[in-house]
Amino acid sequence: MQVPFLDLKLQYKSIKEEVGAEIQKVLDNTAYILGKPVSDFENNFAEAHNVKHCVGTSSGTDGNHLVLWALGIKPGNEVIIPANTFIATAWGVTLCSAKLVLVDCHPDNYNLDPEKVEAAITPNTKAIVAVHLYGQPAEMNKLQEIADKHNILLVEDAAQAHLAEYNGKKVGGLSVASSFSFYPGKNLGAYGEAGAVLTNDDQLAQMIKMKREHGQSKKYYHDTFGHNYRMEGIQGAVLGVKLKYLDKWTDGRRRAASKYRELLGDVNEIKLPAEMPNVKHVYHLFVIQLNGNDSAKRQERRDALQQFLNENGVASGLHYAIPLHEQKCFEYLGYKKGDFPVTEQLAESGISFPLYPELTDEQIGYVSDKVKEFFAK
Repeated sequence: MQVPFLDLKLQYKSIKEEVGAEIQKVLDNTAYILGKPVSDFENNFAEAHNVKHCVGTSSGTDGNHLVLWALGIKPGNEVIIPANTFIATAWGVTLCSAKLVLVDCHPDNYNLDPEKVEAAITPNTKAIVAVHLYGQPAEMNKLQEIADKHNILLVEDAAQAHLAEYNGKKVGGLSVASSFSFYPGKNLGAYGEAGAVLTNDDQLAQMIKMKREHGQSKKYYHDTFGHNYRMEGIQGAVLGVKLKYLDKWTDGRRRAASKYRELLGDVNEIKLPAEMPNVKHVYHLFVIQLNGNDSAKRQERRDALQQFLNENGVASGLHYAIPLHEQKCFEYLGYKKGDFPVTEQLAESGISFPLYPELTDEQIGYVSDKVKEFFAK
């Protein structure tokens, strides 16, 4: 049996005619940049997350930058982000020429650990970026308490967490502003690059809209520094169709995660992802860890498991095998191996299993059987 890590073709086939018709409308109306398909999607995506404003962008990475840029983050400021995240979170900070400050993740939910955030705050700290990694919301109440105490901003990177919930509230409106990614492999994916920013702040939304479009308040009137971060019309049309199915697809992801838990719950050699009691996890990724005290042996065993699965037709992923503080581009920050032990352990021993809405119980059973077969050797 072949089990791909992600199968976008299955999803495309199920909505092919509907998507094709909406794309054709864009072509017929030559509404290639922004326009009605984008504004309609913005309205519907904001409503889905119970937030006043959605600003469509050219990518989630651009959204990360726009949020911090519009909030006035500048050289000399410090911004705290988790050490355990995709590098796009960091670019929002570095593109503002601010200082990147990393903090370790929590051992259970893999998100920014609130207990470690306060020690990283200095008089120059201006913002905390909470990443809802793998589809599970960060501990926003604790992080907001810290932000309020020190009079700093809290924002969300919700690139992997469309429709996720924290204490019964959708992510995206749990802070001053949030960014989302619609990279094709995301829970809600475009047919190319796209992203969005959500906020309940009217003035901030207007500033983000201006910065998205060359700093314009109206055509040829450039009131602030900006850039070209506009969403394409075709991507707005595609996302508008797919948003209708996102609840159903989210249920499919949660079903698949539950099935993995059922079948792998008795495998003592691995640690399954924890779902915190006050959240709705939307499972962009299903990341397990190999247990053990020796880091080198854990990594060797993890790599061997990945190779075994691959040899048996099962694709898997490593999210993220090289932590931010070990990346060459961030050597200048002065961090060293050992500074973020929880993040490093996850990088050494974590492996992501196939998970997408169309994944069948038979496929999940096959993956689980192969995992058990590996550890039985």
